[in-house]
Amino acid sequence: TAGRFRSPIHREQLRRFSADYWWIVLIGAVFTLARFSEAFLILRAQQMGVSSSWVPLVMVVMSVFYTASAYPAGWLSDRISRRHLLGFGLGLLVIADLVLGQAASISAVYAGAALWGLHMGFSQGILATLVADTTPSDMKGTAFGFFNLVSGLAMLLASILAGSLWQYRGASTTFYAGAAISGVALLLLRQRSV
Repeated sequence: TAGRFRSPIHREQLRRFSADYWWIVLIGAVFTLARFSEAFLILRAQQMGVSSSWVPLVMVVMSVFYTASAYPAGWLSDRISRRHLLGFGLGLLVIADLVLGQAASISAVYAGAALWGLHMGFSQGILATLVADTTPSDMKGTAFGFFNLVSGLAMLLASILAGSLWQYRGASTTFYAGAAISGVALLLLRQRSV
């Protein structure tokens, strides 16, 4: 019928996904809740006194470390446990958040940004590979679409929560909350082998 919305997501398709896939979706969602927008790195740099003209350097540092670690992480994922590599990436996020939460200098913010970039290098490709590994070959597009839908909603929620924490409790609390949520994702990851 014309004008009637038809969801592209069908329950019968979703039922074809394995428990391992749903576990990865859960891990990815919790992980994304911990990984609020990188804009908070910029805010932290500004708070530490980085001038507006130098603030983009924080994102450059993060991107350089992300770029430098992505290929080695991918290479390692073909040789050792992806779950362990993802756990390593989550651990890096915990450390990055703790460094950023405790930051009392510009150099600490840059160190936190570098660790944030490393965590991305050791997590983003690994999560994508785990999604691919746990889905039927004829359902990969749907699997990635649904995973990214859930991750996008989690990122929106994470950024709203982080913004509220920043506004009412301060920058340190925001990053400490990110570390705590990363810790929960790390504990979840240890509960099941995928």
